[in-house]
Amino acid sequence: MEDGGVEDFDLIRRVETLGRPRVLVLGDLILDRYVWGDAERISQEAPVPLLRADRREHRLGGAASVATMLKSLEAEVDLIAVVGADIEAEVAKRILAEMSIGDRYLIPIEGRPTTLKERYIGRAQDRHPQQMIRVDYEDRTPVSSSVEMSLAAHLTEAARSADIILVSDYDKGVCTPALLNFLIDLARTRRVPVIVDPIRGGNYAKYRGVTAITPNRLEAQLATGTPIRDPSDAILAGNALVHRLNLEAAIVTLDRDGMAVCRRDGVAAIHPTRPRQVYDITGAGDMVLAVIGLCLADGASYDEAAALGNVAGGLEVEKIGVALLSRGELLDDLLAHRHAESPKRLDRNAFLAEIARRKSSGKKIVFTNGCFDLLHVGHVRLLRQASKLGDVLVVGLNSDTSVQMLKGPSRPLQSQDDRAEVLASLEYVDLVVVFDEETPEALIRAIVPDVLVKGGDYRPDQVVGREIVEEAGGELVLIPLVEGRSTSHLVKRSAELGLVAHAPQAAPPAPKLVSRPAALRESVPE
Repeated sequence: MEDGGVEDFDLIRRVETLGRPRVLVLGDLILDRYVWGDAERISQEAPVPLLRADRREHRLGGAASVATMLKSLEAEVDLIAVVGADIEAEVAKRILAEMSIGDRYLIPIEGRPTTLKERYIGRAQDRHPQQMIRVDYEDRTPVSSSVEMSLAAHLTEAARSADIILVSDYDKGVCTPALLNFLIDLARTRRVPVIVDPIRGGNYAKYRGVTAITPNRLEAQLATGTPIRDPSDAILAGNALVHRLNLEAAIVTLDRDGMAVCRRDGVAAIHPTRPRQVYDITGAGDMVLAVIGLCLADGASYDEAAALGNVAGGLEVEKIGVALLSRGELLDDLLAHRHAESPKRLDRNAFLAEIARRKSSGKKIVFTNGCFDLLHVGHVRLLRQASKLGDVLVVGLNSDTSVQMLKGPSRPLQSQDDRAEVLASLEYVDLVVVFDEETPEALIRAIVPDVLVKGGDYRPDQVVGREIVEEAGGELVLIPLVEGRSTSHLVKRSAELGLVAHAPQAAPPAPKLVSRPAALRESVPE
């Protein structure tokens, strides 16, 4: 067994480069109705909470949920399912139309209700709303042979342009053994992978020959008879499913324990997940199937697909009901997690790659720079105000060599590593990068920030990099300094008090330094 080992960096790159594959979804369409209200008191008629309803909302579940999630993630989607000849079917079609998903492959059946799950959500004492009860309206009998034939005809047509086929089987009668057998043969002929989110039960024979399945912990236990108490048990169950059903892979979802990926070649890996605040598990399985399918259709490995499915499923359980995610939300979560666990100080190449990622996700970059030899209140206030001007505050730090060129051989008082660590410890500083040049012009030209910040003791025409930023549509912001606060003042005051030896005056600078304009001697307050 291997550790999953898929870095967030790889997942960020995967999301950034995702194409728009065409995904065909087959399965049980479900309409979810949410009735929201305040649970203010106990009913006088019975010892049950009384819900004062104030809002009703409809969302799509089951196979339709998978389809809308894929569409929100910018895939091209076709949906094959059955509905009733009822008002619920019209509601479902309207929601699909709003998502630009066609209903030409939906088969209406007289006398059979559209599957409806009605949830009552109560709010109490300003706490997070909670589901109180769910009421289901459904017919779970297998569809007739004539409906099977119609579904098969739709599959034959839609599979011609599909990059992958996802099966969302909620055991509501659509995914019959005969239809799945037809689908498996069709997909094998067309060389299209089939990924199945299976039912909860012991007999998985109807899935034999699909490419992969994504059972959860309980489903895998029931299908294999293997109790899953920890991830290693999931590997045993996943391997059993791969061999029994002739699969390419089994991906067992393990809620708080992440996912186990078991492949036909015998390689298995556990992909742990991050702790989340779980409000509602509704839709998590659909989201995992959608993201895994999207990734596999785009050429990702099973490990990449599972790791990204972990992230998406985790975001889903943090929301009430079936919710949609965008690629931007996935990127934001990956970036936030990566930067929470990664050092803020990066080398030049890694720094520039990081800036490019932040920009691609729409973040506003703020840049300032300086020596920051002895961090004082003037520095702190400038950095705090600068951080409010955008999403990412970048601090360019003069290296030891650069400080000596600017200040003379007696400076800096602290090494660049120490200064960088102190800056990185500030919560409002996002990234720290060290530069060796006398000015940050080359660095500013490389990143082109949206906002360039300088201390208020400079005129705009003295600011290095101003033209670069403004020509790109950015702005210069001058922040007033705190009077009497500077590193030089602190050094002088300490010497006067006998706290440090008075630093010798630096030898006169070389002629080229004397001739530089004042703005080039230092780019922000020291």
